[in-house]
Amino acid sequence: MNTASVWIGIVVFACGSYALRASGVLLRSRVKLSSFAEKTLDRAVVVLLLAVVATSTIFIGHDVAGPARMLGVVAGGICAWFKAPLVLVVIAAAGTTALLRLSGVS
Repeated sequence: MNTASVWIGIVVFACGSYALRASGVLLRSRVKLSSFAEKTLDRAVVVLLLAVVATSTIFIGHDVAGPARMLGVVAGGICAWFKAPLVLVVIAAAGTTALLRLSGVS
C-alpha cells in the first residue's frame, strides 16, 4: 500500500463522513419518523456505545484484559452515574486502575 492510496482512502472517508452528517441536518425537516422509530434509534445509539465500552474494557487485542482495567471502568461508570464532572470520572477510573496495578492486581 503506497502513500497515495492511503491519502485517497482518507479523503474518501472524510467526504463520506461529512456527507452523512450533512444529510442528517438537511433532511431532518423533510423526513418524519414515528415516535417509535425515534425511540428505537435513541436506544440503538446507547447500545452501540455500550458495546464499544464493553469490548474496549474486556479485551486488549485478542487477549482478555485484567481485572484492574475492568474495575477502573466500573469506578468511572459509578462516578458518571452520579453525574460527576468528566474530569473526576476520568481521574477516578485512571486512579482506580493505577492503584490496583500498583498493588499487584493486573
